[in-house]
Amino acid sequence: MKVLAIDYGSKNIGLALVDTALGVVLPFGRIEWSGERDTRNGLVNIIRKEKIDKIVAGLPIGIDGKENENTKKIRKFVSELKNETDTPVDFIDERFTSAQADRMGGGAGGASRDEKAAMILLQSYLDGT
Repeated sequence: MKVLAIDYGSKNIGLALVDTALGVVLPFGRIEWSGERDTRNGLVNIIRKEKIDKIVAGLPIGIDGKENENTKKIRKFVSELKNETDTPVDFIDERFTSAQADRMGGGAGGASRDEKAAMILLQSYLDGT
């Protein structure tokens, strides 16, 4: 099964990919934010081209454990993405992933901060299932 992780940001969306048969989480690029429709269309194309079986999306929960405006924005974006691709989606708490990505340094094969955050999300998801 191919699982794509999405680290949704206001400037970029970081991507990470795993084929569960291999079990290795890899950086998979980033999409520069270019408006909601164009950005979503870019993701739809990747999901179809790569035959993604599941999406894992980071959900920005506040430090207090509550949802906020960003949470609502991401839920809406991912819901529309799911409707366009008919791909199942799971959410995972993304608190502190950017800080973890910064601590990874350059050791993740030249991956961007956004990709590293998506890799952390995906590995956390796999570890929890």
